[in-house]
Amino acid sequence: MKNKKIALGVLLLFLLGLLGGCGRQQKESETGDKADTGKLPVITVGCDDYSPFSYADVDGELTGIDVELAREAFARMGYAPEFTFINWEEKKNLLAEGKIDCIWSSFTMNDRENEYHWAGPYMRSRQVVAVNKDSDIYSLQDLEGKVIAVQSTTKPEDIIRSHDGMLPKLRKVISVQKRDLIFILLGKGYVDALAAHDTSVDQFMEDTGFQFRILEEPLQSVDLGVAFDKDDTRGLDTELTATLRDMQEDGTVENIIGKYLSDAERYLEGADEK
Repeated sequence: MKNKKIALGVLLLFLLGLLGGCGRQQKESETGDKADTGKLPVITVGCDDYSPFSYADVDGELTGIDVELAREAFARMGYAPEFTFINWEEKKNLLAEGKIDCIWSSFTMNDRENEYHWAGPYMRSRQVVAVNKDSDIYSLQDLEGKVIAVQSTTKPEDIIRSHDGMLPKLRKVISVQKRDLIFILLGKGYVDALAAHDTSVDQFMEDTGFQFRILEEPLQSVDLGVAFDKDDTRGLDTELTATLRDMQEDGTVENIIGKYLSDAERYLEGADEK
């Protein structure tokens, strides 16, 4: 009897071992499947904290027009995008040093065509001047002798500092590193005007309750694109351009823009003809 009990005990342990082994194999298989989905080559996307294009939401999750477009486009290409906020003033060096693979953050292509390999354009925007609602500035010519704020190394700064005759002589141009500072400077009355993308002005007003007035005459209508280093020979810019074109044709780009901006179609006028 004692031997029978021992035999039954050994058999029970054996069966439990088999069941445990099956459980481990199933668990390892499930983990392996998850790992496989994460083995896509990573593309490091450099971006600025620039609502509504790339920013952290109330839960701390990265979101925005460019973030959603990048996730969809790179997924179609077989890549996993990894986003990192960068010092915007160092963007070109970060590309050249290989610390990021591309810049995707409401980046203007115009007059920079030869500085980077570009994918796009995927969207059109306007560089504008905004003032406080009670300001006596109603046209670009009214800026004579005024102080204007811009984010450093951005297209508005290029335009304003180029002295191409579009603007009258300003008293001072204040360049700051962080975009939100230009809105605060204007709201507090430390400057007379600011220059930025119209979309970012609208978004800042919606998020904060600040009230500005955008001048009707834009500084420039611009194309937005994705920048790769000039010496990057992988051809990702060409592949991404084709993917973005497909996304425009199947309505994906318009749907994503429409989640953040009203009248999404007007931001695509001309962008799909390039």
